[in-house]
Amino acid sequence: MGEERVKEEALRLMGQLETLPRLVVFDLDYTLWPFYCECRSKREMPSLYPHAKGILYALKDKGIDVAIASRSPTPDIAKTFLDKLGFQSIFVAQEIFSSWTHKTEHFERIYRRTGVPFESMLFFDDENRNIISVSKMGVTSILVDDGVNLEEFRSGLEKFSLNNSPSNTNTEVDGENT
Repeated sequence: MGEERVKEEALRLMGQLETLPRLVVFDLDYTLWPFYCECRSKREMPSLYPHAKGILYALKDKGIDVAIASRSPTPDIAKTFLDKLGFQSIFVAQEIFSSWTHKTEHFERIYRRTGVPFESMLFFDDENRNIISVSKMGVTSILVDDGVNLEEFRSGLEKFSLNNSPSNTNTEVDGENT
């Protein structure tokens, strides 16, 4: 599926939901691109997962802010790759640094920079430990297996919408609302 078709499908998915995130945050390594930055050279031309670019452009067209949260020990390479891909300007925040605190410190900085509450954020990452720690902050978080794609994007949007729907105030016990 080409970039334009991915973008159209992502826009269609967003159009089906009442509640959308104000900010979508992506990890880089094995989420937007299929490698670790520290294993690459600045001289190389990076590539994204097949659906990543279309999803990013759909979010931009829809007016939803996008940010990066990456625990990379080589932020210089990551930023060079974002430049080469023409994406530097698309992100409202780029928190790319090595950290022992999973992604919580990255999200604290993103919040300070954007003012967007954690509950209004959607996050995609390939590491379960990051999904767990960031979810505890109130961020809707989606684990990706082989990079972000339309199926995981749809899943994230639906989970976000469900987490933020007015009817979410009911609790479920044994599959029944109480």
